[in-house]
Amino acid sequence: MKLYIKQKFFSWGDSFSVYDSLEREIFSVQGEVFTFGKKLALYDARGTQLLRIEQELFRFRPRYHILKNEEIVATVVKEFSMFTPYYSVEGPGWEIQGDFFDHDYEITDQGRLVASVQKQWLSWGDTYEIDVDDRVYDPAAVLAVAIVIDCVLDSQDN
Repeated sequence: MKLYIKQKFFSWGDSFSVYDSLEREIFSVQGEVFTFGKKLALYDARGTQLLRIEQELFRFRPRYHILKNEEIVATVVKEFSMFTPYYSVEGPGWEIQGDFFDHDYEITDQGRLVASVQKQWLSWGDTYEIDVDDRVYDPAAVLAVAIVIDCVLDSQDN
């Protein structure tokens, strides 16, 4: 399943739309504006909140929690590594490796590909293509992880 994340260019806070290959909006992401740390909510096409993303503040390494019904289902951590960035996703046990500077990376589960993420260049706002393995039962979780990595990279750039 291919998903396309498009950041809204003119918006207060973080705001993303997520489309399928037929260009139907299937998810949206809205960030809270005046908060300490990043706080975002992921909604389905009907407007039902599926997940929340919250940054844990005052950490040496970036750490974000993904919550469903007020319960932490995953924690994305930027791990310490000498040469290439590496992330782990506590909960599902995923690992994330790749070329984060070019926004091209893979999410794996014990060596099995869960999803690949690639930034689309030459577009207004950030646009990403996420190719989610069809066996993944929760593409929203993959989407939340990709958004967390975008948040980490954005905070490093600023």
